[in-house]
Amino acid sequence: MKSAVSSLVSSKNLSHSAVSRSLLQHASKPISQRTFFIPTIPRNTKNLYNQRYQKLQLWPNSTSIMASSFKPEQARAPLALPLPTPPVTKAISFSLFTFKIGLCQLSVTPDKERNIGHTRKAIEEAAQKGAQLVLLPEIWNSPYSNDSFPVYAEDIDAGYDASPSTAMLSEVSSRLKITIVGGSIPERCGDKLYNTCCVFGTDGKLKAKHRKIHLFDIDIPGKITFMESKTLTAGETPTIVDTDVGRIGIGICYDIRFQELAMIYAARGAHLLCYPGAFNMTTGPLHWELLQRARAMDNQLYVATCSPARDAAAGYVAWGHSTLVGPFGEVLATTEHDEEIIIAEIDYSILEQRRASLPFAKQRRGDLYQLADMQRLNSH
Repeated sequence: MKSAVSSLVSSKNLSHSAVSRSLLQHASKPISQRTFFIPTIPRNTKNLYNQRYQKLQLWPNSTSIMASSFKPEQARAPLALPLPTPPVTKAISFSLFTFKIGLCQLSVTPDKERNIGHTRKAIEEAAQKGAQLVLLPEIWNSPYSNDSFPVYAEDIDAGYDASPSTAMLSEVSSRLKITIVGGSIPERCGDKLYNTCCVFGTDGKLKAKHRKIHLFDIDIPGKITFMESKTLTAGETPTIVDTDVGRIGIGICYDIRFQELAMIYAARGAHLLCYPGAFNMTTGPLHWELLQRARAMDNQLYVATCSPARDAAAGYVAWGHSTLVGPFGEVLATTEHDEEIIIAEIDYSILEQRRASLPFAKQRRGDLYQLADMQRLNSH
């Protein structure tokens, strides 16, 4: 805490101000003498999350003054929704809003039946290790190529034999009583193909279906060229879903590059953003972690990603490095490039604490700019 506070003071050049002296005096105290603001757990645990953290004594209350002239609430149209109270989960720490997520970074082969069986075992292993939410990679049942998408595509809406991949996800989520954000698979709908993520609830029912909104069409000379639009159609709808582990916004790989989508999800009250993705060996080392941390920090929520494992012999080589990032932009858990299942903890009670420390929502300049959620505006 001392290093974080000192860095903040230095960056704002406030070392001689009363505020900075207060900050440094607080940081220099022994742990036993510091004031921490941990909410009291009431008898009715449903009210726990709604008890806001006391205003931090480190900061002057200037946000109300700014709000009167800067109109921060108008920076989002329609108005941003409040962060919803997440379901009460089994407590594995002092917080009743803590649970475990499993990120399954899996190898993918041309054998679709093998891929489905292998993924089933990975989900079961993650659940055995305590995961209540499991996230799978992008295109986990098929090689990642324009030639493969039409061959491996499934009719998700028809289900069962027409979509063995999602039938497996439905069965496993129901049997294990977990939530699954099912990575993505090629979807066939009429004469169109989509890159689609399905979310299954603890009852095995399909809760949401996200079709990749931003198609991966890039050309980096001498490095990589890929045009998803040669075979795939872009989705048209942002996807946010209420689950037993909170409100989740869904994106697929290239969607993470567009901060507007993440901002819309945050304005709709998301606790967590999930991005199954398969960044490559050119953009992966430069951008993968950077984008995850930026989306998490800017929107003050959790971001989870899941990649296929790296196969150097494949036509498209994935970067790997599946990751969970916290609302301060901190990397909480990550893999390397090999096949791996990691289990990490998410604590939603931290969201309010982080937002109290850095009250972005109260400091936006609605008098200067505005983000419009067209889907919500058109639904009114």
